[in-house]
Amino acid sequence: MLPEQISVFDILKIGVGPSSSHTLGPWRAAQRFVKDLQEKGKLNQINSIHVNLYGSLAKTGIGHGTDIAIMLGLSGFDPVTMKINQINPVIESIKKDKKINLHHQQLIDFNYAKDIEFLKQESLPYHPNALTFIVVMATAEVYQETYYSVGGGFIQKEGEEALTSGKAATPKYETQTATHLLEACKKANKNISSIVLENEKCWNTEQAINEKLLQIWQVMIDCIYKGCHEEGILPGGLLVNRRAAAINKRLLSGKNYEDQTGWIAAIKENGNGFQYTLNWVSCFALAVNEENASFGRVVTAPTNGSAGVIPAVLMYYIVFCNGQNNSKIIQFLLTAAQIGSIFKQGATLSAAMGGCQAEIGVSSAMAAAGLTEVLGGSPEQCLMAAEIAMEHHLGLTCDPIGGLVQVPCIERNTMGAIKAITAAQLALQSEPSKAKVSLDSVVKTMWETALDMNSKYKETSEGGLAVNIPISLSDC
Repeated sequence: MLPEQISVFDILKIGVGPSSSHTLGPWRAAQRFVKDLQEKGKLNQINSIHVNLYGSLAKTGIGHGTDIAIMLGLSGFDPVTMKINQINPVIESIKKDKKINLHHQQLIDFNYAKDIEFLKQESLPYHPNALTFIVVMATAEVYQETYYSVGGGFIQKEGEEALTSGKAATPKYETQTATHLLEACKKANKNISSIVLENEKCWNTEQAINEKLLQIWQVMIDCIYKGCHEEGILPGGLLVNRRAAAINKRLLSGKNYEDQTGWIAAIKENGNGFQYTLNWVSCFALAVNEENASFGRVVTAPTNGSAGVIPAVLMYYIVFCNGQNNSKIIQFLLTAAQIGSIFKQGATLSAAMGGCQAEIGVSSAMAAAGLTEVLGGSPEQCLMAAEIAMEHHLGLTCDPIGGLVQVPCIERNTMGAIKAITAAQLALQSEPSKAKVSLDSVVKTMWETALDMNSKYKETSEGGLAVNIPISLSDC
C-alpha cells in the first residue's frame, strides 16, 4: 500500500476554533456533502436534512461547536474565508427562522432542535468522531452519507481513503517515517526543511509554497496579537477569564505601541531574562488558545486544541533569538509540518483516538524540531528534539471540563511550548547517535498507548478532570 500523500498544508490549516476534529472536520464534511449533492444535480431536490452525531462528537459536540460548524458548512460558508463576526448572526437566523440555505442555493425547513441529533450512547466502529447526513428528496428518495473526522481537520468519507488537500502526485523523497526522512536527508545532503520543500513542489511552485507559509504565519501572529489584547470571559458557561491580555499589559509596564511591529519591539526592550522569557512564551500560547476557545481565526497546528504551541515557540524564536527572518520562518514551518505528518501516518492526530498526547504531544514535537533546525541543529538533532518532546507527553489524556476546549486545554499549550523549547535545547547539546530512543519508537509507543487508553480519557468528558471538577453547565 502506498504511503498517504500529506501536504504541509494538510498539517497546517487556517480555520476557526475551537476544535479541529469537532469543529473544522464536521464543517468540512458538511461542505463536502452539499457540494457532492450539487455536483450530482440533487441539491435543488432536497426537502429535508437531518444530521446524526455519534461517539465523541455527540458527547462533547455542543462544547466544541460541532452543531454550529455543521450548520455553517451546510450553508456553504468556508472556515478559511468566513468573517468571524458573521458566525453568530448566521446561526441565530437559522435557529430563529427554522430555515437553512444549503450551499447558499436551496432554502429548506430546518429545526435545529430536532434536525441535529446527538446520539451520545451510540458509536460507529471505524472512529469515535462520526456523523451521518440524511436527506429526503422531493421524490421521497432518502440519500445518506457518513463521514469521520479523524483528527487535525482531516475527514474521511465512509468507503473512501482519507481526504487530503494534496493533489495526486509522487513526492521526490520518501518521508513517512523518521527513518525514511533521515535517509533522504543523508542521501541528498540536505536539512529537513529542504527535503520537505522538494516534496511539496510536486503540488505547488516554490514561490506559492513560501507565500502560503508566510500567510499561515501571519494568521498565527495576528491571532497572538489579538489574543494579547482581548479581555473578558470565554464563551461556553465555564466563566473562564482571559489571561493573556492582563499578562501582556503587566509585562510591558505601560509601554506604548501602535501595531505588531511596535509591540514586538516593546517586548524586546522590556527585558530578556529567563523568567521574563518564560512568561512571554506562556502568554503567546494562552493568547492563541483563548482566541481558539472564542471561535477565533487560528491555524490548526496540527489541531485546534493545540494551536498555540507552534506559534508560541516560533514567536519565542523571533523575539528572543533574533529570528525575524522570512526564510527562517518558512524553514521552521516546513520542518514542523513534516513531524506532524510522521505522527499522522504512524499514529494519530485525534484526541478522540489517542488522548491529548495526540494533540499537545504532537504539536510540541513539531515545534521542537522546527526550533532545532532554525537554531542550527542537524537533521538527527531535529528528530531527537521531536522524540524528547513527545516522550514526555506519552499517556496524556483528553478530559475537557464541560466538553469545552478551555480547561485544561488552554494551559496545556503553555506546557507544550515550554517542553518544545527545552527539548530543542537538550537535543542541541546532545549526540543523537547515543540516544536510546528514536522518534519512530516514540511514534509506535504513542499509538500503542492510544490503543490501550480507556475511552473515557479520549475527548468524551467522562473521565479525569472533566468528572472531578464541579460545574453547573446544562449540557456539554
